[in-house]
Amino acid sequence: MSSAVSSREPAGPETRPLKLRDITIPNRVWMSPMAQYSAGPDGRPTDWHLVHYGARATGGVGLVMVEATAVGPHHRTTAADLGIWNEDQAAAHRRLTSFIAERGTVPAIQLLAAGRKSSHQVPWEGKGQNGAVSVADGGWETIGPTVTPFGDLSVPREAGQADIDETVEAFARAARLSHQAGYQAVEIHAAHGYLLHQFLSPLANHRTDEYGGSLQNRMRLPLRVTRAVREAFPAQQPVFVRITATDWVAGGITVDEASAFAKELAAVGIDLLDVSSGGAVRDREARTPVRDGVHIAYAETLKKASGLAVAPVGPVGDLADIAELLAAGRADAALIGRALLRDPYLALRDRPDNKTAWPRQYQRAL
Repeated sequence: MSSAVSSREPAGPETRPLKLRDITIPNRVWMSPMAQYSAGPDGRPTDWHLVHYGARATGGVGLVMVEATAVGPHHRTTAADLGIWNEDQAAAHRRLTSFIAERGTVPAIQLLAAGRKSSHQVPWEGKGQNGAVSVADGGWETIGPTVTPFGDLSVPREAGQADIDETVEAFARAARLSHQAGYQAVEIHAAHGYLLHQFLSPLANHRTDEYGGSLQNRMRLPLRVTRAVREAFPAQQPVFVRITATDWVAGGITVDEASAFAKELAAVGIDLLDVSSGGAVRDREARTPVRDGVHIAYAETLKKASGLAVAPVGPVGDLADIAELLAAGRADAALIGRALLRDPYLALRDRPDNKTAWPRQYQRAL
C-alpha cells in the first residue's frame, strides 16, 4: 500500500509548488545533497541511503537531492562515494527513487567529478578529508587543471585533452543513467573545490591553453559538461547547476564572474542555480562564513543576472525566514542541509494541524 502524502495544502510561499519544465515540485523546502560516505564497494546505495533519504521524503520536503554521486571511479572523493557510471548502479538507485517518489517528493541527484579534491579518507577516519589515500593503499591517480594539490592531498596530474573529453562523456553517461534510475532532475556540481570549480577558479587553474587564463577559457570545460548533460537528460526534465558565487579571497571567482557564468548557463538551457560558495583552496580565509542567509544576496544577484530560478544553500534560519525569502522573490526555493540531518520532519513543522500534509501512518501523533 502506498503511503504517499494525499494532499499538501498551501499555507505559505514555502508550501507552494514549483514547476520546472514538466516536473512539478510540490513545495519549496528541498533537501540539499550531503555526502554520507556509506556506499558499498561497488558504489551502490545501501540500506543507509534508503532510510536516510526515505525519512526526509516522508518528512515532507518537495525535492530530495541525493548526495554528490561520482560519474566514474576515478572521479570519486572517497572509496565510499556513491557512483552512477554503470547500469548495475543505476538499477540499485531505483530503490531510492521509487521510495522517494512514492512519498510525493521529487527524486534528484547531484553529479560529481572530484578532480584534485579526491582519493582521500572518509571524514571520521584518520586525517579525514585532509588524509590522502595513495594508489598503493587503494586510492587512485587524481587529475586537476594543473599540478597544484589541494591542501595535503595528492599532487594531481594535469588533465590532458583526453581527460577533459572523458570527463564530458562521463557526465553525459551519468545523466542518461540517472534518467534510467528514475531521477526526475539532475544537478551538475560546479562548486566546493571539485573539478569543474577547479577549472573555473583562477586560484586552482593556472593553465595557459584554451582551458585557462580568461574567464571565457576557464568556463570552457564546465560549459561543455553542461551542454552534454542537458542533451543527455530528457528535455522535459530539469537540470540544475551548483554554482560558486565567490571564492571569498582575492584572486578568486567574484560575483561578477559568477554572474557571467550564470548567463552562459541560462543560454545552455539550465533551469535552476543552486547557489553556494568557497572551497577552491584550503586557506582558512577561503571558507564560507557560517551565518544564516550567507548565500541569499548572491542568489538574488545571480537570479537577476541570468533570469534563472535560484535556490540558496546553507543556513537560512527557520521556516518563517524561508517563507519571507520566497515571498520577497529573492529566491525560488531553499536547499536545507544540516538542519534536515537534525530534524527529518523540518518541512512539516509549520503544519502541525494539517493532517493531510503528514503521512497517514503518523497522523495519530498530531
